[in-house]
Amino acid sequence: MRVSTKFLSDYIDVSDIDYNDLANRLALIGNEVESVEKITTATSLVVGKVLECKPIPDSDHLHVCKVDIGSETKQIVCGAPNVKEGINVIVAKVGATLPGGTIKETTIRGIESSGMLCSLEELGIESKYVPERSKGGIHILESDAKVGEDVVKYLEYDDTVIDLELTSNRSDLLNIIGVAYEVGAMLDKKIKLVDQTIKLDGTEINDNLELIVDTHNCSLFLAGMVKNVSIKESPNFIKARLMASGIRPINNVVDISNYVMIEYGQPLHFYDYKKLGGKIQVRMATDNEKLTTLDGIDRTLKETDIVITNGVNAVGLAGVMGGLSTEVDDDTCDIVIEAAIFNPMSIRNTSKNILKSEASTRFERGLDPNRTYMAISRALELLKKYAYGTIVDGILVHDNSIKEPKVINITKTKICTSLGIELTNEDILDVFRRLEFKVTKEEDTFTVTVPTRRMDISIEEDLIEEVGRIYGYEKMNGTLATGVIKPGKYDSMYKYIKNLKTRLTSIGLSEVITYSLVNKNTISMFTNDKKDLITILDPMSEEHTTMRYSILPSLLEVVDYNLARNNKNINIFEIGKRYYKEDSNYKEEYLLSVAMLGSNDISNIKNQRLNIDFYTIKGKLENILNYLGFNGRYSYDTNEIPKEFHPYQSARILVDNNFIGYIGLINPSINKNKIYMFEINLEVLKSLKVRGIKAKEVSKYPSISKDMAFILDKNVPAGDIIKEIKKQGGKNVSASVFDLYDMGDKKSLAFNLIFQDDTKTLLEEDVMITFNKIIDTVVNKFNAELRNK
Repeated sequence: MRVSTKFLSDYIDVSDIDYNDLANRLALIGNEVESVEKITTATSLVVGKVLECKPIPDSDHLHVCKVDIGSETKQIVCGAPNVKEGINVIVAKVGATLPGGTIKETTIRGIESSGMLCSLEELGIESKYVPERSKGGIHILESDAKVGEDVVKYLEYDDTVIDLELTSNRSDLLNIIGVAYEVGAMLDKKIKLVDQTIKLDGTEINDNLELIVDTHNCSLFLAGMVKNVSIKESPNFIKARLMASGIRPINNVVDISNYVMIEYGQPLHFYDYKKLGGKIQVRMATDNEKLTTLDGIDRTLKETDIVITNGVNAVGLAGVMGGLSTEVDDDTCDIVIEAAIFNPMSIRNTSKNILKSEASTRFERGLDPNRTYMAISRALELLKKYAYGTIVDGILVHDNSIKEPKVINITKTKICTSLGIELTNEDILDVFRRLEFKVTKEEDTFTVTVPTRRMDISIEEDLIEEVGRIYGYEKMNGTLATGVIKPGKYDSMYKYIKNLKTRLTSIGLSEVITYSLVNKNTISMFTNDKKDLITILDPMSEEHTTMRYSILPSLLEVVDYNLARNNKNINIFEIGKRYYKEDSNYKEEYLLSVAMLGSNDISNIKNQRLNIDFYTIKGKLENILNYLGFNGRYSYDTNEIPKEFHPYQSARILVDNNFIGYIGLINPSINKNKIYMFEINLEVLKSLKVRGIKAKEVSKYPSISKDMAFILDKNVPAGDIIKEIKKQGGKNVSASVFDLYDMGDKKSLAFNLIFQDDTKTLLEEDVMITFNKIIDTVVNKFNAELRNK
């Protein structure tokens, strides 16, 4: 909420306090202040009248002007296209300070120039506030501007704006009067309300307009009417206060609706009576109903949206924005005023789905129905005064709102105990007096009547907060918490994950954390499971609608993010949960996901970094499985690999024949970069028993190393060959692959076999018997060919 201090001064005297001090004191009672700034910092600006304007020879845009500034006439060179004789302008005298610098005497094309004719932008005013007649040139002042007068005061720019960052519950501070009550309580000053003499009773309006409300989502709707208005620019004070509040001035009628909204917090909407017709109907929209809003955009509505209609077609989106078909324009003569209260939840849903506006922000947080009557009265008065209209007698009323104030009983004991300070009865009564809450006291109990403007107060704790902040947090003495601290216990999974993360970082992987909410289009990637997934009823965006089932799609996004920033070597992991429903029960499971791309830190004999391949990430996986105690218990197969993995460089991961996840290269159809990933289910791993580590004496007998190579069908897994070698060789044989050669439909696999017995020295002839037996078995079982070279 941007608070104009000049606007605020209409309701409470703050002339005796520095505005920075005022902002600091507002912060002390719980209101965050974003900034304190003036509308303009420009100095030495006066109203000037252009007496003479002649083009400079040999220039296509420069003019030399004689300008009356009251005390004297100045010669000023100006290049603005809209400068001309007889207009009133803003003159920055020599020595004036503008946001762009200080004005000095200068010579342009050999002609002396004493000052500068200014645009509003040169005063530091945003371009959106500049009227059409002054765009692209200097600002032309109204004819009533007095020559020599201070321009900043004439334009009402001598104002300081305090920008408050409000919490969602303080809807009462979304208007100047609400802020005045807050400042009044802080400074212990009474506020002065505007005297409203407009009578709202009468029947003449019934001859012009009919009101029908056909939805329970509208608790209050007031309609008033003003005839024969004159559309023109607003007075300077209205334009300046709207600008200070962040709202662009348009014309006197539209500006009055916004002015009253800022003043009372009650959004209003004005309809052109001729375009509207003699009927207003409030109802719920039909599904796919169309409405063109004031911004010229065609909106498609839902049956959860509230619309204002003329009895047939929608002419406004309730609580959000009016319709283009009933827009107030320069030809408007008669005005219908809407002041209403709609269901906050309905407005919130509409604003999220369609459009958020200044009005919807206020409707979403709730409105005071008593202020609604005050606001429509104020609007009628201002339209009469500044749009020169004639008020039609009476207003149309639909009212099911609750206007009775809340009454809360609270004891002095509870207030003092909760705040941790000792207050007297007088201290507490004084706070409620300053807040302008009616209160009575009986023994230890205060009965507090909370005005309807304070919708944030409904329970005892709310009153305690009010007492604490108005009495002064700075008056409270801080105390250290006391108590016995007991050592906590690690959750077993927490400790498991903590140790696992340490291991992962020690082998060169970096941790990332991604959102648990993902795009629904990625939810079925990297899995063949068919689970009931969990969607969010009110998502933040289309990218965060569903609870993830796999972490790998999110890691892919992290990889793409890094590649876009020229980080080509990526080694990352994440441990997080996946979510799904099973038999109406919500389930969560911890996953470990890893992604690798580029090259690693290991160098070859030429001191070159080695490219990451399938065996690199397989080595990381096996390092982790060995660390967790599953050495020799894991295996791989190629059954039912998800389509997002490469069909020939991917596998399922098994531990004790229990499926725990997938490993492999990402399918080039998904991402053309060579990205290797794996994902394993930690819940399954943790459920498997792991034996304690047993020490075993290193064999003191020598080993014998033998190599063999086979030409095999390309689809035969190396793991199957190693299993057969171990089966035939027994406990005294270990095997590993040391070479792979792609031969098209065939491949060559070379194995290194280590023969060793813990009880004796093996003889060469004994080893060769087993070695030849292994060769024969592999050749026959796998239709392999032994390579001799």
